[in-house]
Amino acid sequence: MANIDLSDYNLGELKGLLFDIEQEIKARQGRALSEARERIRAIAEKAGLPTEALLAGGMAAPPRYRNPLDASQTWSGRGRQPRWVSEALAEGKTLDELKV
Repeated sequence: MANIDLSDYNLGELKGLLFDIEQEIKARQGRALSEARERIRAIAEKAGLPTEALLAGGMAAPPRYRNPLDASQTWSGRGRQPRWVSEALAEGKTLDELKV
């Protein structure tokens, strides 16, 4: 890696340089992602597989728990607990009681 002397840059110039570097990193990551998707698409097409399903980013986990007070509120059990789950547990309910 090149050794760059930054001692002559003022704070504003350094911040500008940092911004430019971050933008370039984002651009390169975007290009790398696009190239990877194209390679995946080519492999899938060659294998006769549906490419959109492969590139969709995965499937959402099905809901495992439902709010008994509002059936439209569900939770897969992954990630952070929704507030309604935390509140139900604090009231003494169990996760088994909230299962779909």
